[in-house]
Amino acid sequence: MHYTPAKATQKPFLRIAVAAFLLLNVLSSGFAQENTIPELKSGLKTVKTDTAKVTILNKIAHIFRESNSDSTLFYAKKAAALAQKNGDHYGLAIACINIGNANIISSNYAEALKNFEQAKALFTDLLTHPAATAVTQNQIRNGLARSYGSCGIVYSEQNDYSNALQHYFKALKMYQETGEKKSISKVYNNIGIIYKVLEENNKALTYLSKAYALQTEMGEESAPVTLMNIGTIYFKQKKDKQALQHYNTAMSLFEKTNNNRGKALLFNNLGEFYSSHQSYAKALDFYNKAMILYTELDNKMGTASVQYNIGTLYLEQKDLSKALSYTSASLTTAREINMLAQVKSSEKQLSDIYALQQDYKNALSHYKEYVAAKDSIDNKENTKKLLRVELNAEFQKKEALQKIEMEKKEAVLVEQNKSHKLFTLFSVIGTLLLLGLIFVTYNRLQIKRRLTLQKEVAEYEQKALHLQMNPHFVFNCLGSISSFIVQNGTDSAIKYLSKFSKLMRLTLEYSKGSLIPIDKEIDSLQNYLELEQLRFNKKFDFAITTSPLIEDDMALPPLLIQPFVENAILHGLVPKQGSGKIEISFNVENNQLVCSITDDGIGISKSKAMKENSVTAHKSMALEITKKRLEMMEATTSQSAHVSISDFLDENKEPYGTRVVIYLPIQYTSDTKIRI
Repeated sequence: MHYTPAKATQKPFLRIAVAAFLLLNVLSSGFAQENTIPELKSGLKTVKTDTAKVTILNKIAHIFRESNSDSTLFYAKKAAALAQKNGDHYGLAIACINIGNANIISSNYAEALKNFEQAKALFTDLLTHPAATAVTQNQIRNGLARSYGSCGIVYSEQNDYSNALQHYFKALKMYQETGEKKSISKVYNNIGIIYKVLEENNKALTYLSKAYALQTEMGEESAPVTLMNIGTIYFKQKKDKQALQHYNTAMSLFEKTNNNRGKALLFNNLGEFYSSHQSYAKALDFYNKAMILYTELDNKMGTASVQYNIGTLYLEQKDLSKALSYTSASLTTAREINMLAQVKSSEKQLSDIYALQQDYKNALSHYKEYVAAKDSIDNKENTKKLLRVELNAEFQKKEALQKIEMEKKEAVLVEQNKSHKLFTLFSVIGTLLLLGLIFVTYNRLQIKRRLTLQKEVAEYEQKALHLQMNPHFVFNCLGSISSFIVQNGTDSAIKYLSKFSKLMRLTLEYSKGSLIPIDKEIDSLQNYLELEQLRFNKKFDFAITTSPLIEDDMALPPLLIQPFVENAILHGLVPKQGSGKIEISFNVENNQLVCSITDDGIGISKSKAMKENSVTAHKSMALEITKKRLEMMEATTSQSAHVSISDFLDENKEPYGTRVVIYLPIQYTSDTKIRI
C-alpha cells in the first residue's frame, strides 16, 4: 500500500526556499559587484568628496547583505548620516534601501517597509524637482523601481500577495521604461514565484519563462534556478516528462556554476520526483547528494528537509526502523534552528510511524507535539496578519499627510509666483488684473465643485444600480435551482448547488468593488455557463477566449457580462430546435476593451416576437440596469461605454443567431484611472 499522509506536510519548507530565493533576486539588484570590500575600504580613505564616500559606503553595505546583515546595517547607517548632512538625497535613498534590506533579513518587516517608503519618497521628490547632480533620471527611476520591488518583498513575506503583485507590476513598468533587462528578469521571476505560491500555475509559467529568456540572453547564473522552478510547476501539474526535462537542463547548467545551494535544492526536488514514481533507489541517491551539499554549506534548514524526505521514503517502503531514525534526526535538526514548519511535519510523521508500530504511547506523545507546533504556527500567522493591517493603516495615514503637505507647498509656490508677477505691473493695471484673476479663479472653483458633485452623484448612482443587480442575479439562479431539483432529482441538484455556491462565493467576493480582474470575471462566467449546461442537459456548448493584448491587471465592472449571456441562453438557445453554442471573447480595439457574446440561437427579432405573444412576457430588468451602468460609466470616465446588439441573417434574411458587443473603457486593478 502506498503511504501518503506525510507527503502533504512538505509544503512549509518549499515555501521557505521560495521566499529565500525571492529575497536574493530583488536584493541583489542595484549595484554591479565590481570591487571587493578591501578595495572599497581602501578607496574610502582616498576619495575627497562626501558624495563619493556615500557611494562607497552604500556599495560596501550592499556587498555585505548576504553574509552579514549587521555589517550591512552599520555601513548603510553611516552612508545615511553623511548623505543627510550634505543634502545628498540620492545617496540617502540608496542607504534607506540598504537599511531596509538588513531589516528584511532580520525579519523586522515593519521597519523595512518604513525604510522603503522613505526611499520611495526621496526618489519621487528627485524626479519632481531634479537637482543639478551627476545622477541621471534613469538612475533615479531605477532607484524608485527598486523601492517598489523591495516593498513587494515585504508584502510577500507577510503573505499579502495582492499588495506584493501591485508593487512588482509598478517596478516592472519602470524598469521597462529604462530598459534595465537584468532587473526586469528578476521582477518577472518574483511575479512568477508569487503566482506559483498562489497555485496559479499557468501565470507562473508565463512569467518564469519570460525571466528565463532574459537570463539566458544575459548569461545570468540564476537561470538554472528559474528552470528548476518551472520544472517544479510541471511536476505539480503531473507533467512528468516536461518536469524531468527542465530538471535535467537545470542540472547541466548548475555544473557550470558554484551555486551549491541551488544544486542541493535541485537534488532534493529530483528525490521527490523519483520517490513519487516509486523509484526509491534513484530517489535515495539524489537525497544523499542533497544531504552532502547541505552539510558542506552548514544549511540545517535544508538538512532537516532532506532527512524528513528520506524518512518519508522509507515509510512508504514500510521500513519503519529507518523511517523512524531519519524522521527523528529531522526533528532534532529542526528544533536546533527553531524551524516550526518542519517540526510540525516531523512530529506528525513520527506519530504515524509509532502508530504503525503499535507504540500508541509514543504516537500520542508526538501527536500532541504536532498539535502544539501547529498552534504555534497559526498564532504567528495571525500575529502577522494583525501587523499587516496596522502597517496598512499607518502608511495610508502617512501618505494622506504627505499629500496635504505637498498641496500646501504647491499652493505657496503658486501664490509667490502670482505676487512676483503682480509686483512688476502698474498699480492700476495690477489691481484690474488681480480682480480679474480672482473672478476667474472663483468661477473655475465653482465649475470644478459642480463637476465634482456631478461625478460623485454619478458614481453613487452606479453603485446603487450595481446593488440592484445582485438580488436580481440571485433570484434568477435560485429559480434555476428550484426547477432543476424538480426535473433532475437530488444527486444532480447537489452537483448543481456545489457549482452555484462557488459562483456565489466569487460574486460576493467581487461585487463589493467597482472593478474586478478580467480573469476573475471569466471564472465567474465559466461557473455560470456550466450551471446552465447542467440545467438544460447540455443544450449548448460554450467557449471563452482572450486576446494576447489583454493585460493581467486589466479590469471591468462586476456582473456586467452575465445578463447578456443569460439572455443568449434563455431567449436564443433554449427555444431553438437542437443544440447550440455560445462564444465569448475579450479583445482590445481602438483603446477600448471589447467583449463579444455570440450565439447561434433563434435571433433577437424572433425572440421578441415570441415574447410579445407570450402571456408570461416580462421586461428584462437586468439588461435595463446594465445599460444604465454603462451610461454611468461614460459619465464618470469620460470614455465611450456602450453596447450593440444585432442578428445574423441568412440569404432569406432569416435570423440564425445574435451578436452582442460591449465597448468599455480600459481600466486596471492597480489604479482607478483610465489609461490612454
